[in-house]
Amino acid sequence: MLGLVPSSSSSHLLCRSLAAARTLSVAAAGSSSSSSSVKMARSALDEVTDTGAFDRTPSTFRSFVSRDASARFPAVAGRYHLYVSYACPWASRCLAYLKLKGLDHAISFSSVKPIFERTRESDDHLGWVFPATADEVPGAGPDPFNGAKSVRDLYEIASTNYTGKPTVLWDKQLKTVVNNESSEIIRMLNAEFNDIAENPGLDLNPAHLQASIDEVNGLVYDAINNGVYKCGFAKKQGPYDEAVTTLYEALDKCEEILGKQRYMCGNQLTEADVRLFVTLIRFDEVYAVHFKCNKKLLREYPNLFNYTKDIYQTPGISSTVNMEHIRKHYYGSHPSINPYGIIPQGPNVDYNAPHDRERLFL
Repeated sequence: MLGLVPSSSSSHLLCRSLAAARTLSVAAAGSSSSSSSVKMARSALDEVTDTGAFDRTPSTFRSFVSRDASARFPAVAGRYHLYVSYACPWASRCLAYLKLKGLDHAISFSSVKPIFERTRESDDHLGWVFPATADEVPGAGPDPFNGAKSVRDLYEIASTNYTGKPTVLWDKQLKTVVNNESSEIIRMLNAEFNDIAENPGLDLNPAHLQASIDEVNGLVYDAINNGVYKCGFAKKQGPYDEAVTTLYEALDKCEEILGKQRYMCGNQLTEADVRLFVTLIRFDEVYAVHFKCNKKLLREYPNLFNYTKDIYQTPGISSTVNMEHIRKHYYGSHPSINPYGIIPQGPNVDYNAPHDRERLFL
């Protein structure tokens, strides 16, 4: 066990819309009255408090897919589609599960464009948008089922409560959002689809490691996954300093743990590793510069750096990392942080380079 108190937050949230903008009030879909409106948070900056601190709000669609054939959302092949952004770390962990469990033949997926665009001509909202054609943006594709122009359209098909989160588990039969909370989606993918998974024996959340996984998740979510955003979107020095201190204390703790074992919960790949990896893979390319997390680079942590290469080289994982989308989104969608949208050339780290994890922990 880590000897750390897990975060009190039980909600592991999906990627919020990450550009700098105000929260808009727009007429709800299908309403003819301007008095009927919904809040649309375009930006993670919309979740910055009056004290200058960053505080995420919860996901809204929380239904579950079940292996029970009589359930409203049964785990059957061909029924569900995963809408994602390659740029989003929370979406990427869902893609990682799709690949690790061997479910990409049974659950289709598509990605939005990496940089925000207008979602309506009738208002100023900017958000996640699908390309018009398959070859417009490499890695992204048009909505194959609903003809949606944006993620906003999908939410308005299902509900007027638009939230801006790009990761959507969609039921093609009922034409609705099943869930947009990645921590819940990955647990469904891990356990509920085993009858149609190519790797049903892979359990990323085994019962005997549950307590350890939950403890690591508590540390990693608040201090690292969310911690980089607390650093990047802080509007005052105090909250930034506090977030940076907490972030690097957590990274130091992870470095210590990984000096003793191959993975965060022992010598077995688990959910905790996937959740940590999606932040680490973005660290030197984006967070160190864009979010001012430059006290120490990932490459200066021998264990964490080799661990990141180890997971990246796990079959299926590298295909979930689209660094071009990642860099374009962060540097191109936050005008208050990077007003000219200039994308740094970056270190272009080779995560396919050899690592020492197998040698150290046979």
